[in-house]
Amino acid sequence: MPSSIASIQHDREERANAVDERAIRAYRLARVREELARRDYAAIVVTDPINIRYATGTRNMQVWTLHNAARYAFVPLEGPVVLFDFGNCEHLSADIETVDEVRPAVPWYYYDAASDAGAKARKWATQLADLVQLHGSGNRRVAFDLLNPLGAAAIQQHGIEVQEGEEVMQHARLIKSLDEIAAMREAVAACEEGLRRMQAALRPGITENKLWSILHQANIELGGEWLETRLLSSGPRTNPWYQECGERVIEDGDLVSFDTDLIGKHGYSVDMSRSWLTGDRRASDEQRRLYALAHEQIHRNIEVLKPGRTFDEIAQLAWMPPEQFQDQMIGSIAHGVGLCNEYPLIRNRLARSRGAGYPGVVRENMTLCVEAYVGERGGRHGIKLEQQVWVTASGAVPLTTYPFEEALL
Repeated sequence: MPSSIASIQHDREERANAVDERAIRAYRLARVREELARRDYAAIVVTDPINIRYATGTRNMQVWTLHNAARYAFVPLEGPVVLFDFGNCEHLSADIETVDEVRPAVPWYYYDAASDAGAKARKWATQLADLVQLHGSGNRRVAFDLLNPLGAAAIQQHGIEVQEGEEVMQHARLIKSLDEIAAMREAVAACEEGLRRMQAALRPGITENKLWSILHQANIELGGEWLETRLLSSGPRTNPWYQECGERVIEDGDLVSFDTDLIGKHGYSVDMSRSWLTGDRRASDEQRRLYALAHEQIHRNIEVLKPGRTFDEIAQLAWMPPEQFQDQMIGSIAHGVGLCNEYPLIRNRLARSRGAGYPGVVRENMTLCVEAYVGERGGRHGIKLEQQVWVTASGAVPLTTYPFEEALL
């Protein structure tokens, strides 16, 4: 087993604030193994590229492999981590100390295998079962984060007890190390440089698509990876929320609302939202009223995120906008964030009264995004604000620092 998580954290405190990728990889692998031990699982097989990245520290064609299962990794409770990578890609993990062996993947997704999918799935299963036999110490309980019926049938033929793997990975990813926080801060800094470039370019006559492309370009230039959504809208398209950017020309006096939703530097997500005023026209009373409500919502709800508070307690304490805005508001108070949006999703009391949500407790060193959308049904304007925060022993502190819109406050 690797060194304990507590010792990894202690070592981190002895070093300077520079991001230590090796320490991040060691901590994350230890977190996965801690969750395996808690559930008495021999191993986990991860296929989601986000989970492969978390457990092994490797990446390869991240977006493409989200929908083509061309990579997977075997992570045992004890023993060697084996990465099965896309053909001729072994060199990509040559310097990654958390990967003990690289083998070519057996691709049995339909696009690659077609009528041979069954035979290839059986080969895939045989290779994994052999690893369980070698390194499982007799334990046949193995978790899988993604597994379709063809693969499940093939692996069960070897006497493997298939277990839920998404829960393992979501709970492993829940608590961040200090190195991860440092990496997140670098990702945030790069994202906020992109926002400065966007805001400088925001003038009447620019299209939504062109404005949004500036964030893409900055993210890639500064070491980031991709954007997960296209959530930017202007003028009357800001209400209702969840409209993606298009060819609309932004006009003087328009609101522009957006959600970054990007995977940035070091592979960490930056999920923040702002609403800006375009041009030289003075903000209307309605625009300022909506902005004040959204601004109050996120700031007051950051204050209720204390370690030890249950999700139900947070839902009861959280601030919500007046009733006429509740029909269109976002149903969550906050959600987890790491390599992407992740567990938990903390629902507000209205959503919980309708059967949504689940129990849980806020813990120190979780990272969360606190968000608000304020726009009345049938109205012209909508404000979207979101802050990414780190839960410390004394409460939540913002990781995102981009200023709010003075013209709307």
